[in-house]
Amino acid sequence: MATPLEKCLATIVATFHKYSGKEGDKYKLNKSEMKELLMNELPAFHGKRMDGAEFQKIMNDLDHNRDQEIDFQEFLCFLACVAMGFDEFFRGCPKCPLPKK
Repeated sequence: MATPLEKCLATIVATFHKYSGKEGDKYKLNKSEMKELLMNELPAFHGKRMDGAEFQKIMNDLDHNRDQEIDFQEFLCFLACVAMGFDEFFRGCPKCPLPKK
């Protein structure tokens, strides 16, 4: 039986490929695929009503090899940054205790 962390990792991989396979290179997210992923899977980005310039900055920051697409490694760097942001947020929230180690 898979652990919660193993299930989470499988979900990350499956989610990436759910969107990366729609257009062009099936192992990369182009701009429209990345935007769709953010809007559907991370609604906090959609709720912020990010404009085109903000979205382009995110794409530029993530696209380390400058090929105008986001590969899986670049996507994982993005998720790591998002996770670190959540960690920092919850550390400062006394009503949101972190799990005990």
